[in-house]
Amino acid sequence: MTSKVADDMAGGDLSAFANRRTDERVAARFEVRFAQVQDAARALRAYSLNISAGGLCLRTRKAYDVGAQVRLSMAIEGQEFHLTGIIAWVRDEAEAIGVRFTDMSDEDRARLQRVVDSFKR
Repeated sequence: MTSKVADDMAGGDLSAFANRRTDERVAARFEVRFAQVQDAARALRAYSLNISAGGLCLRTRKAYDVGAQVRLSMAIEGQEFHLTGIIAWVRDEAEAIGVRFTDMSDEDRARLQRVVDSFKR
């Protein structure tokens, strides 16, 4: 634990451990394709574990670096999405990565939010 985090904990500031997501994630499994040909070949099949309007968690065997940019294509509930994101975190032991969507249009965000909402029903 870093001394900053330890100092914050000692002072009662637990904000360092707060959930930083602004969008609720829901469990959802669907195939995700990587737009870059080299990534598509190496990723084999990538499947989502959960999704929100702001990002998703994917299971993949390909190693990614935090901060790397990815372009994803996915069909969810009959809707096709082509999105750009950055790798927010990597969990090697679970072969999972977190992707935070970037440069998303308001229209795509609204469409994705409707799809996410449909998984809650």
